Amino acid sequence: MTVSIIGLGYVGMSLSVLLAQKYRVHAVDVDQEKVDLVSAGKSPIHDPDISSFLANESLDLTATLDFDAAVTSSDFVVIATPTDYDVATNRFDTSSVRAVAQRARDVNPAATIIVKSTIPIGFIAELRRELNFQDIFFSPEFLREGRALHDNLYPSRIIVGGDTDRCRDFANMLASCARTADCPVILMGAKEAEAVKLFANTYLAMRVGYFNELDSFCMMHGLSAGDVINGVCLEPRIGQGYNNPSFGYGGYCFPKDTKQMVANFDNIPQALISAVVATNTARWDFLAGQILSSSPRVVGVYRLNMKSGSDNFRYSAVFGIVKRLIDQGVTVRFYEPTTREAEIEGMGRFDKLSSLKQESDVILANRLTDELADVKDKVFSRDLFNVD
Repeated sequence: MTVSIIGLGYVGMSLSVLLAQKYRVHAVDVDQEKVDLVSAGKSPIHDPDISSFLANESLDLTATLDFDAAVTSSDFVVIATPTDYDVATNRFDTSSVRAVAQRARDVNPAATIIVKSTIPIGFIAELRRELNFQDIFFSPEFLREGRALHDNLYPSRIIVGGDTDRCRDFANMLASCARTADCPVILMGAKEAEAVKLFANTYLAMRVGYFNELDSFCMMHGLSAGDVINGVCLEPRIGQGYNNPSFGYGGYCFPKDTKQMVANFDNIPQALISAVVATNTARWDFLAGQILSSSPRVVGVYRLNMKSGSDNFRYSAVFGIVKRLIDQGVTVRFYEPTTREAEIEGMGRFDKLSSLKQESDVILANRLTDELADVKDKVFSRDLFNVD
């Protein structure tokens, strides 16, 4: 089998490396720098496993800008392009997925198209009608930034939204490259697969919001949030995972997926899903108020990334707090060694960690680190368990 994977972000890169262990893979992107890095055996994203595999494993992987040449010889075309949330339409912007699918269909009508980008419920059915082509399917991914290849090698489940021989072939390809022998492989309808992705991410965002609101309550009443969370989570129906308070849920997926989930409900009565979207705003208001109560002149932000082991700070939850501080006239500056940008979201830059420590009255740290141990009295963080 030969596979073309379109888009070299977390999804596309991890899938390219995974499948290239056993299959011929063309990794396609419009970014020359990304293609050059992959061609040189280097990862364009921060993921230690991807970097290691590119450097040390035998992979049948070719990175290219030439879409047509790659797709012409492929049995499968996997679409992993971004679907950002469009606030004007209250929907995902699926234009890149549509454009890639149309072009793949024109270049190679025999190829099966697999969409890995997150999409609205019902999108695959619409796309099939638009292209007058049924061999298009959705396969949701369940990956963490910084550990995307690991989560592909050890998947919790493999889902493909279709019940054809080609769907089984693709699911079996994923399973054959994984290192988990007993991973559940599930074929279901396209709409069901689309719903699995959005409902799963909305639940995880809800869990983040739940423990953040528990933490806010404990802060206001002088309770030990760690003790309360531990006691609550020993209930086996709740469980110990994913319970560490934070500045809110963020990153690329949760904010847009929860909003799309609300849009998908449309005229269906609901209250909880909208509340999941609103919980971040409540958390930002509360934490900003706590910080402002000490009347800081300069607030420093230690790292913008959402989690350790990631270089991505798109839609980082800390920006919600930063905006509120700036609106109240506080000077906010950031320290982020993975970027050279001089200003982000109204914040100036600290070039050195020592400057952050010396010049900040308060230091915001979504996750604690030993680098801040010497200024712990300045640090404002809700990281109780030192995990993401």
